[in-house]
Amino acid sequence: MAKPKGKQSPQKGAVAPTTMKAAAPVKDSVVLPAQHQDDGSQLGQSLPSLRAELTDAFRNALEKAYPSANIEPIVAQTNEPKFGDYQCNNAMALFGQLKDKPDAPKNPRAVAETIVAALPNTEYLADTPTLAGPGFINAKISSQWMGARIQNMLRHGIKSWAPRLNRKRVVIDFSSPNVAKEMHVGHLRSTIIGDTLSRTLEFCGADVLRLNHVGDWGTQFGMLIQFLAEARPDGLADPTIADLALPELQTMYKQSKKRFDEDPEFKERARKAVTQLQGGDAQFITAWERICEASRKGYQAVYARLGVRLEERGESFYNPMLPSLVQWLMEHNIAEESEGAKVVFVKDKEKGPPLIVQKSDGGYGYATTDMAAIRHRLQDEKGEWLIYVTDMGQAPHFEAIFAGAEKAGFIKQLPSGRMPRLDHVGFGVVLGEDGKRIATRSGESVRLVELLDEAKSKCSGTIKERRDISDTELDKSAGIMGYAAVKYADLKNNRTTNYKFMLDDMLSLQGNTAVYLLYAHARIAAIGRKAGIDNIAALAHDHPVEVDHEKERNLAMHVIRFPEAVEAAVEELMPNRITDYLYDLSEKFNGFYTECHVVGDEQQTSRLLLCEATAVVMRQCFDLLGMTPMYQI
Repeated sequence: MAKPKGKQSPQKGAVAPTTMKAAAPVKDSVVLPAQHQDDGSQLGQSLPSLRAELTDAFRNALEKAYPSANIEPIVAQTNEPKFGDYQCNNAMALFGQLKDKPDAPKNPRAVAETIVAALPNTEYLADTPTLAGPGFINAKISSQWMGARIQNMLRHGIKSWAPRLNRKRVVIDFSSPNVAKEMHVGHLRSTIIGDTLSRTLEFCGADVLRLNHVGDWGTQFGMLIQFLAEARPDGLADPTIADLALPELQTMYKQSKKRFDEDPEFKERARKAVTQLQGGDAQFITAWERICEASRKGYQAVYARLGVRLEERGESFYNPMLPSLVQWLMEHNIAEESEGAKVVFVKDKEKGPPLIVQKSDGGYGYATTDMAAIRHRLQDEKGEWLIYVTDMGQAPHFEAIFAGAEKAGFIKQLPSGRMPRLDHVGFGVVLGEDGKRIATRSGESVRLVELLDEAKSKCSGTIKERRDISDTELDKSAGIMGYAAVKYADLKNNRTTNYKFMLDDMLSLQGNTAVYLLYAHARIAAIGRKAGIDNIAALAHDHPVEVDHEKERNLAMHVIRFPEAVEAAVEELMPNRITDYLYDLSEKFNGFYTECHVVGDEQQTSRLLLCEATAVVMRQCFDLLGMTPMYQI
């Protein structure tokens, strides 16, 4: 990489920060700073992350040393532990601000020295931070403090390490399949990304409303219901309609769409059926409800496999709100007439199309429904943070919806003084092994159920090869492993990118896969069984965790950094921050276990506690990712 002009290159011992991989710019921070979190001394309270504590200490030092600078501390993990565990990188930028002022420091290193001198006394620093290069401040963490931190977590539980947020009520919209259509692989990403973000926010203490904005209303239902009426001997009164299953519905949907496109007379009857449905005709409403219920049963079967919870609130929920919404927008000069339609211009008229809130024929579209939904979620649900998880292609739509909501005045200051935060969480496409959008040989979307079945089947064969197991246990274990493999293979990618769905790679026992990590956890569980101790965490009440060996220190440091991975996942809405951390944790544990004997060693109790802390954090990562831990494979 070319060296930036005008910058000094680091000298020996100067470590550039690593922390996290590049990500989209973060809006306003949602994680409370250290001074606003608990001290973690009481059961149920939450400790700030180590980086948050260091950031707070350097903030105090900057305010004391340079009170007029008004600069936020930049604290990051270091590349090389031998130089320190964390690094503060403010000195050079601050020197640039001060160099033309009276009594300016001579160089960035002098700025760094002044910052270090102003640091408050902290129990977690091993000694006074050292300087490297032109002004990098390297801080090393006390091994004794690290042991105490881990011991505290084992006593009070992993929730004591959960970051706390400055917004409590979160509404997250994800999955959102269409009624009368089976879930396909494209729904996988929205469903598991949304579930992981929900789980992570809930871990951080948020009150999360998980909404499934299903496509359960619109002209296509008139088409399907009319086809259903003509396909049954007794029309809509036919009792077999109550027994419809989702696969049959999807077949009928395709047949009805083909007929709608090819038969003008059927198209006219279908349009009349839409009018009867929207007008509340009892028979049509009953048929619509049965179609929705059959679809719901199909979705719930998939959600049950994936361990996903959702509250269904489809487009039909907002339908009664649409006329009054459009009227309100017109009365308040938010919307205006344009070519017979009612629209909201969210940009200059020359710079882009408006939001169409009512079509020229009087009908409503997605924009109207989404405007009604965002108003309801902010005003009625009291949402402080709204999150929409859909594919990247819908980013312009949500950008316009958010702008429309702002123009309408729906986004109002919260009692806390903050503004609600709105995020579109976009994701890329699932590709086949050929690098093209994954599809069947006929070009149709691959059914999600088929992928899950195949993953479970292959895991069943792997498990049977390794040990004797009952059929019941095999079915359960294969499901846990197979579904985890599919989830993890998706979540470990930066969500904004496309990825190839390669099942054999997902099920590998080597590398960054769910199967490898489940085996890693099972190996840790086996250490406790070998030691003959059922409740290792209970030892933390009477025994300290000692961090003396280099590999103990590497592992302990990574265990302690778990809250930082959670903070990154929440701030950036990137689940792969957790998968990256989890895989690195397993690698750190392998390094520790290779060089540090546990069972039978004079340090057995301390090292068992470090093993247990690793397992506790792994299990919490599994939970955030929607995976079930395995204790024996």
